[in-house]
Amino acid sequence: MKGILGKKIGMTQVFSKNGKLIPVTVVEVEPNVVSQIKTMETDGYEAIQLAAINAKEKNTNKAKMGHLKKAGVEPKRFLKEIRGVNVSEYSLGQKVDASIFAEGEMVDVSGISKGKGFQGVIKRYNQTRGPMGHGSQYHRGVGSMGTLLPMHVLKGKKLPGHMGHELVTVQNLEIVKIDLENNIVLIKGNVPGPKNALVMIKTAVKNPDKINEKVDLVFYEVEEAKDEKEEVVETTEEVTEEKEEKEEETSEEKEDTEETTESEPEQE
Repeated sequence: MKGILGKKIGMTQVFSKNGKLIPVTVVEVEPNVVSQIKTMETDGYEAIQLAAINAKEKNTNKAKMGHLKKAGVEPKRFLKEIRGVNVSEYSLGQKVDASIFAEGEMVDVSGISKGKGFQGVIKRYNQTRGPMGHGSQYHRGVGSMGTLLPMHVLKGKKLPGHMGHELVTVQNLEIVKIDLENNIVLIKGNVPGPKNALVMIKTAVKNPDKINEKVDLVFYEVEEAKDEKEEVVETTEEVTEEKEEKEEETSEEKEDTEETTESEPEQE
C-alpha cells in the first residue's frame, strides 16, 4: 500500500497517438512530507502521516505547529494518515512525490464530494414522482411511512435531508500521465470533490498489482506558437511601417498641392 495527497485542479481531455480521446482529471501533487511514523510498539498499529500543501504560520494553531516542528516540517494545511504501509521504507521528514506511482497503475481516489444542501427523495435517492395531474394530489412526496402496526416510522426510511459533502472513494482509476516537473498527475475518469479540493491517491485495493500498458499521448510544442506570435509581430510592424510611409507620402502631396495653389494667383 502506498499513497499521496494532492489537490484537484479540474478536468480536461487528452488524445492518444492512435486517435483515442481520454477524459482525465488533473491533480496537482506537490511533494508530501512524512510528519509522523506510527509503529506497533508505540501506537498499536503501523501507519505514516503525510503533510501536504504549505500554509501560513499565522493560520496554523500551536498544536499543529508543535507537532510539525518535531519532524522538522514547515506549516502544512492538511495532515492525513495512511495505514498498511511498510514503515521501514520511510523516515521522519522524508519527501514523497508522485514518482512512487507508475503510468498505467490502478489507484483509488478519495475525497469529500460536492455538497448539494437539503434535497428531497427524488434527487437524493432517485425515487420516482407521482402523476402531475391536478387530481392526483401527490407529486413529489416521500411516499408511505410504513404500516399501522409499529405506530412509528421504521429506521432506515429514505427521507429528505442533507445530500453530499461526504467522504467518497472512486476505485480502479488509471494513471494516464505523471509530470514530475510540474507536479501534475492525470487520472482517467472523474474524481470526487470540487475544484481545489484535497484528494488522496492510494493503491487500488481490488487490483493492487495491475499496471496497464502506457498510453502514448499527443503533445503540442509551445515553441511553434511562439514562432507564430513572432511572425505576427513582424507582420504587424511591417504593416505599421507601410502605413507610416503612406501617410508621409500623402502629407507631402498635400504640401505640394498647397504650394501650387499659392503660386498660381501670383503669376496672374
